[in-house]
Amino acid sequence: MRRSEEAQAFFHAVYLAVQEIPHGKVTTYGHIAHLVGTPQRARQVGMCLKHLPLDPEARFNSDNVPWQRVINSRGTISPRSVPEGTQVQATALRAEGVEVRRLALGELAVDFEVYGWFPEVLPSEAGQQ
Repeated sequence: MRRSEEAQAFFHAVYLAVQEIPHGKVTTYGHIAHLVGTPQRARQVGMCLKHLPLDPEARFNSDNVPWQRVINSRGTISPRSVPEGTQVQATALRAEGVEVRRLALGELAVDFEVYGWFPEVLPSEAGQQ
């Protein structure tokens, strides 16, 4: 099913914002939603990343959009429909030097104090205000 122009614009805004997260840093779905001007749409940010194309020929794809740098507001990697999905994300973050620790309940967590990235505006927009 083809996306509406509004949905397509939202997907693109999310992907562009995620591309600005620095190597070795993480942010939240909610913060990306805030940065793209729709603070109430954190879950939709997650959906955008879930549907990120694997095709390297696509304008935005899993190679050029660092999806692994977006985690939930508790600082943990959100569970996936595929159990090994959280491990894939943790491995990708560790490859960037991010410490991912296992909590008592088995959740995988990142310390926002050390690795968090929460600018008020996107760096690409900082000079435009």
